[in-house]
Amino acid sequence: MEEETVPSVDEQAYTPEQPPTYDAAFPALTTEARSDRPLLNSGAWQPKFQARTSKCTQVFTVPLVERRFKDMNEHKFGDESEQAKICKDIMQRNGVTIEISLARDQSLTVVVNGRSDNVMKARREVVSKLQTQASDQLKIPREHHRFILGKAGKKLQELELCTATKITVPRADDISELIKITGTKEGIEKARHELECISEEQAKLAFERLPVLKAFHPFVCGPFNQNIKQLVEETGARINVPPTSVEKDEIVVSGEKEGVAKCKQVIMSIFEEKKRSSQTVSVEVKKSQHRYVIGPRGNGIQEILQETGVAVEVPSLDSLSETITLRGEQDKLGPALTMVYSKANSVATSDVTAPSWLHRFIIGKKGASIRKITEEHPKVHIEFTEGQDKITVEGPPEEVAAAKRALEEIIADLKKRMDFAEIQIDQKFHKHIIGKGGVNITRIKNETGVSVRIPSDGENSNVIRIEGEPAGVIKAKQELLEMSQRMENEKSRDIIIDQRFHGTIIGARGEGIREVRDKFNQVQITFPDQGKKSDVVTLRGPKQDVDKCFKHMQTVHKEMLESNQQAQVRIFKDFHKNIIGKGGANIRKIRDETNTRIDLPGEHAESDVITITGKKADVELAKQKIEDIQKELANVKEAIVEIPYRLHNSIIGAKGRLIRAIMEECGGVIIRFPPEGQTSDKVTIRGPKDDVESAKKQLLDLVNEKKDSSFTAEIRAKPQYHKFLIGRGGSNIRKVRESTGARIIFPASGDTEQELITIMGKEEGVKKAKLELEKAIKDLDNVVETDMNVDMKHHRYFVARRGEVLRNIADEFGGVTVSFPRSGVKSERVVIKGSKDCVEGAKKKIADIVSDLECQVTVECVISQQYHRTVMGAQGHNVREITRVNEVGIKFPDKPVPNGKQQQGAGEGEEPVANGDVSSEDGVEKEKSNKKNDTIIITGKPENCEAAKKALLDLVPITIEVQVPFDYHRFIIGQKGRDVRRMMQDFDVNISIPPPSENSDLVKVSGAPENAERARQALEEKVVQLDGEKEDRALKGFQLSVEVDPRHHPKIIGRKGAVISKIRADHDVNIQFPDRNEENQGVITITGYEQNTQKARDEILSIVKDLEDMVTEDVNIDHRIHPRIIGAKGRNVRKLMEDYNVDIRFPRDSGDPDVVTITGPEDAVYDCKDHLLNIQEEFMQDIVDQEYLQDLQRPPSKSSDEPRNRRSGEQAKGFVVRDAPWHASGGSVPDTASTEEFPSFGNVVQPKSGHAWGPVRK
Repeated sequence: MEEETVPSVDEQAYTPEQPPTYDAAFPALTTEARSDRPLLNSGAWQPKFQARTSKCTQVFTVPLVERRFKDMNEHKFGDESEQAKICKDIMQRNGVTIEISLARDQSLTVVVNGRSDNVMKARREVVSKLQTQASDQLKIPREHHRFILGKAGKKLQELELCTATKITVPRADDISELIKITGTKEGIEKARHELECISEEQAKLAFERLPVLKAFHPFVCGPFNQNIKQLVEETGARINVPPTSVEKDEIVVSGEKEGVAKCKQVIMSIFEEKKRSSQTVSVEVKKSQHRYVIGPRGNGIQEILQETGVAVEVPSLDSLSETITLRGEQDKLGPALTMVYSKANSVATSDVTAPSWLHRFIIGKKGASIRKITEEHPKVHIEFTEGQDKITVEGPPEEVAAAKRALEEIIADLKKRMDFAEIQIDQKFHKHIIGKGGVNITRIKNETGVSVRIPSDGENSNVIRIEGEPAGVIKAKQELLEMSQRMENEKSRDIIIDQRFHGTIIGARGEGIREVRDKFNQVQITFPDQGKKSDVVTLRGPKQDVDKCFKHMQTVHKEMLESNQQAQVRIFKDFHKNIIGKGGANIRKIRDETNTRIDLPGEHAESDVITITGKKADVELAKQKIEDIQKELANVKEAIVEIPYRLHNSIIGAKGRLIRAIMEECGGVIIRFPPEGQTSDKVTIRGPKDDVESAKKQLLDLVNEKKDSSFTAEIRAKPQYHKFLIGRGGSNIRKVRESTGARIIFPASGDTEQELITIMGKEEGVKKAKLELEKAIKDLDNVVETDMNVDMKHHRYFVARRGEVLRNIADEFGGVTVSFPRSGVKSERVVIKGSKDCVEGAKKKIADIVSDLECQVTVECVISQQYHRTVMGAQGHNVREITRVNEVGIKFPDKPVPNGKQQQGAGEGEEPVANGDVSSEDGVEKEKSNKKNDTIIITGKPENCEAAKKALLDLVPITIEVQVPFDYHRFIIGQKGRDVRRMMQDFDVNISIPPPSENSDLVKVSGAPENAERARQALEEKVVQLDGEKEDRALKGFQLSVEVDPRHHPKIIGRKGAVISKIRADHDVNIQFPDRNEENQGVITITGYEQNTQKARDEILSIVKDLEDMVTEDVNIDHRIHPRIIGAKGRNVRKLMEDYNVDIRFPRDSGDPDVVTITGPEDAVYDCKDHLLNIQEEFMQDIVDQEYLQDLQRPPSKSSDEPRNRRSGEQAKGFVVRDAPWHASGGSVPDTASTEEFPSFGNVVQPKSGHAWGPVRK
């Protein structure tokens, strides 16, 4: 055999071959006719749920004649129209967007966008609010109404949404067949059609209740419901047979008439036949065997019916009867009876006695033992009853006997080798026996191999049961009893330790508490959680150990308390440096001598309090030493003032405000009151001598003032009198306080002395207040009741406006009670109750009011309906004020009824008005109607009515035209109409500014004459102000242009605009650079005051001069070094430019890629050039070495020239093909490295840079 020649690696890698053709390298895709198959094949993954849009858009048109709001511009400037408000409210409630537009024919186009269900709701609301409504009636048989309503009325709701109408179906107790439809003409027609369709569909259906006795239902249904299924398939009708648990002698059939008729014929023929030929026989079968006759899901009875044609009736489970009835033909009853007995005796039941505690051992771990028996006897069912000493075995007789024997063998074996024990342990110890996370009880179970059952807290039992092998039971019982005895000897004790000391006792990483626990290792010490802020520490363990630990902890706590006593001493801020001493010598000495901690406030803190912490005696000693230093340094005097301790709180004031004010006023003296809880009267004042005297004088003056104002008196009054003494809103008691200066305190609801009223204040004022209250109480004791007659027609006046007139009478006459008859009671009797004088005064007042009412007249004031809202004012404020001032009643007419709405009280037989139409009235009637709508009724005294009428007419709006130059309109309106809206609110007027298309100077102001005049003056003042500002704007609009070479623009702008922003700010000018597409790129425009623009120009020219004085030098730096010079995000090159104060520009895409341009001062440019050349020399060798290593890693080449060519910068040929399309057309080969000709999927192609690297041109 010839030896196979293996080519070398070089030959394998570089076998010369022709380039592939274009068609071979890029084969065309196969073109197939597009099929109807889905784009994704069935084997590929597809999303489980198709994403569907949840939004939809509906467009509908409202014709002009059906529009409710004819004029879309009927609203004030800056306000929303009523139509817009309605749409805005609908959008907010339904979460949709609504757009409205007006066509040339004045029809309204409405576009509703949102979720489909919300769009339907919104459309219905829009139609009902913006389109006039008509109504129609449709007669539908009552039996079809329930199909129109649907389940829970859902079908009717859907119908209303689809048709945008309101459909009213008569109530169940109403015998009417008329259904009312309200809505637009189009909607009514659509709804009418849908209702008629539903009715016609139901008219084709039939419904029958067939009287079939329940005993014969099985014959009708057939075995396994075969007859019913066959009938349903043949006729398509629905047949409803009551279940066996429902005692009904009927079968319901529904569906199309023909199908129902056929079903009725078949069912009734079966019933009649079986009723005629059937006989019955009854047998007694044990109740427990009934379920075997029935079989699973009734299959047993159905099998008997199928094989014999006999129906078997089994009594219900809750019945005590054991009788089973068989019904069928006489010759079939025998075989059926045999099958009943066979099924009844097919299953036997037997009980096996076994203690309940052994059940789980019989079952075995995870049911292993019992599973073995059930696997050997699969037809046997074994049931364990909890709490009972028996096991029930059920199944075929022979298998039941075998399973019973197997169970008895297991029970006998378990009784020989298993035992149990029950012990009594107090339930409070159960959780300790279980242990944390069950650790204790798990340990006992593992060591003894027994099962321990501990009752739950809800069982409230002390019995613990142990089950298992005898030796393990004895051991576990002994251990549990020992634990119980040990716990009974334990005790739990709480000790109070300030929470601030808990951390100190525990120590770093628990070292402190570990020492205590080691000392008392039988005691469990529990600290409260940090978040609870509790001082209680719990100790638990043996009694003696707990008591010892308690004493130890008490001692530790006491020592901590003694060593953490705190005292505060006030030292004048200027002396703190003397307390500290040079280098802290004084304060260190005091700390060492007294063994205390002394904390001084910071140098800039306002506090002058020094805090001392330590043992009580040491703290006092340190305090004395610090005060001695202060006494030596200044003329400090101490004075003691006797002030009754009961006045201390009132002198200190809320949060110490009063006493702090005295200390600050008197040069910062220190005033010290006795500690809270002490009854000492001594108050200490310390400070400079003069300041102490001043503070002492102020304190004594304050004490005398408090003594004078602390006189107290008491009076008694029945609790029911208190509200009359206080008065409505506290008016009566306020008068007493203001006249006497005394403070009157009534008992609170929880006070025991409910009759006691306390008066506090100066003696004179208290006595005066006491006399006034006693007089008022005496008057209340003389309460009388009287009545008077008031004509019923005047009752409304007294009780109107929530009884305002009656409240005024009660306030005026000592809180008398005036009672008018209840509404609906025909009586003129009015009852007045109160003190005698007050009752008489109120009675006279009521009589005077009635007299005035009798003299009242009615005056008509005609004001056009369109002005009524303006006249009434916001929330009726204007009318209420006129009514109050002139004591009259004012009634405005009701609003006119909109088109299409039926007047209240109109008869049901009246035809509804068609959309957009109104009843034709003659001219006279129309004029009367308009006059009635414009008439305001004023009731009261003649002179008051005239005054009220004049006040109303003065509120009728007028329109004033104001000359405002068109150029100023935008300043009047303000941003988004803000200024004009504010002016309208301030003057309560409407300001109409002409649209820009009119180019008009006339601004219309509408409102009350007085308000309109004020608004006119405000507008004129605004025009004057704008005239003045116009001159300033003209001066500030001076423009100056300066020619600057575009290459200097980046330097003038500066980094992030820093340089140009500074020039703008310094000279208050606007500087505009030319846009890139402008023809003259060198012109910079400066706008501002003339003088400022010239200064800004000079500064720019100064910068340009400095730039032109610079030199430019080109240096050749290998382009491979450029990225290293630039650095990440240009950091390195920016640092170079800052260090050498030069500008460095890298080459553009075209030209020599190695040329770098440096611009700046001559010396700096040459220094920077040297630095760049040094960088090149440093990095160039690294780059050459890297490229050499890369060449070594490439496969060896046949051509020894290729590596050199690549190192010299020549690029490889890349992928070459023959016969490509560009060869035939003579075009150039595409550049595969270009992202523009070969873009990546999903990537954005960056445009080619048009300038060298450097600062971005603004």
